[in-house]
Amino acid sequence: MTARRPCPPAPGPLEGYAARFDDLFGTLAQRRGFREYLTGLLAPRDRNKTLTCLAGAEPISGAQHPAVQRLQFFLSESTWDSERINARRLELLLADPATAPHAGGVLAIDDSGDRKDGKTTAHVGSQWLGRYGKTDRGIVTVTTLWADENLYYPLHAVPYTPASYFPKGKNDPEFRTKLQIGASLARDAHAAGVAFRAVVADAAHGDQDAFRGDLSIAGLPFAMALKPKQGTWAYGDQAHTPVDAARALAGTSPEEPGDWVKVTRVFRDGHTQTWWAAEAQLGWWGPDGTTRLVVATTDPGTLPDKATWYLATNLPRPGGPREHDSPYQAADLAEIVRLYGIRHWIEQSYKQIKDELGWADFQVRSDTAIRRHQCLVNCAFSFCWNTWFGDPAPAAPDPVSRQPVPAARGDRRERGLCHTVHCGQSDTATVLAARPSTSPWMAGPLEVASALLASVVNQAPARGVTGIDRRRREGTDAEPLPPALTNYRYRG
Repeated sequence: MTARRPCPPAPGPLEGYAARFDDLFGTLAQRRGFREYLTGLLAPRDRNKTLTCLAGAEPISGAQHPAVQRLQFFLSESTWDSERINARRLELLLADPATAPHAGGVLAIDDSGDRKDGKTTAHVGSQWLGRYGKTDRGIVTVTTLWADENLYYPLHAVPYTPASYFPKGKNDPEFRTKLQIGASLARDAHAAGVAFRAVVADAAHGDQDAFRGDLSIAGLPFAMALKPKQGTWAYGDQAHTPVDAARALAGTSPEEPGDWVKVTRVFRDGHTQTWWAAEAQLGWWGPDGTTRLVVATTDPGTLPDKATWYLATNLPRPGGPREHDSPYQAADLAEIVRLYGIRHWIEQSYKQIKDELGWADFQVRSDTAIRRHQCLVNCAFSFCWNTWFGDPAPAAPDPVSRQPVPAARGDRRERGLCHTVHCGQSDTATVLAARPSTSPWMAGPLEVASALLASVVNQAPARGVTGIDRRRREGTDAEPLPPALTNYRYRG
């Protein structure tokens, strides 16, 4: 068998990470494209990370440059399997003690909507885009993430295809709702060996009986939000909505807590918040029912809209009649608050990181290319954690070692060996700076990765709540970052 030609290395520690995927690519051009794409995604963001940006070309005039066309071919036409790449990414995360999921974390399900237009772009349709708070033309992707109080990372992502794409609309056997996709991804994560305490999701998922039922049938525990005024059938004198059930609880102040239990949330920066939690009764839901209704708030008397959670969970109550027979470990009120609190952390920071890495900046039309782009963004995101927990960055590679490998006379070189990355630049000019960078705008993927993760870690949620014995993993508390890294700012 003919030996593979060496691939020009990626900058710094990115090469070590990228090399772990090499056996999944059949050609040198694919291996090189993988490195170039990740390098572009991790570079400082000075404009949308389209293919011209990733290749360092001018936005319009550089669209036909060979470097841009190579990335276009790698993303849209080349023969590699994004699902195998994602599976390898998850294998690496699960095998690393610093990032391996444990039973104290959560599996978060969410959907991400981004504006897109065009009649020939896959998955585009007029649909609700949550991040914009309105219905508009765009693409919605259902995602799952694993998270605890120290880190989080994406597991799977599947674009939602609107019913208009199917011959029979919503009655077409191939059509799947976002809820069905989310439940399927949760089962996939469980089958992949991802351990978690519960599935967590917002009210758009928690209010759906069918979605909760799918998770229960799959044997998955959950703790999901409910809309305060989501009504249910009940007798006239009983509570009809979660907020009605909360107002029916005894106790309205710390001096007279009544049914409410004090829960102390401790945040990463050291400050604490006092919350109150209680078991409520709503129809068949109750402390000892198949589904429990848990209300958590900062003020039991007023139940402020922005600081009150109405949660449905199938985790049994400690000491209740379901604890012995339930397949799930019992969870007290403090544990339920902790689990859902993790989801609040990732909701905003994950969107910011995805935007920084160019999640919605693609300008491709096919389903294959869109899924590949999302897979590569997730690889870049995972590289950030790999760098955060890894050893200090090595010195920048010797430019001599990055020169193209000369071909023997008469030898037909493998497609893609030439390594001109940026328009008008030589190969040696594209070596990115190694840590620490003296420039206020960091040039290397390691610097950007460290800055991104610094912002994530500093915004982490409550470390836990009192009375919870959680697993602590060695090596997850990183040393403070140098000022050159934490001074990174968005360049708009």
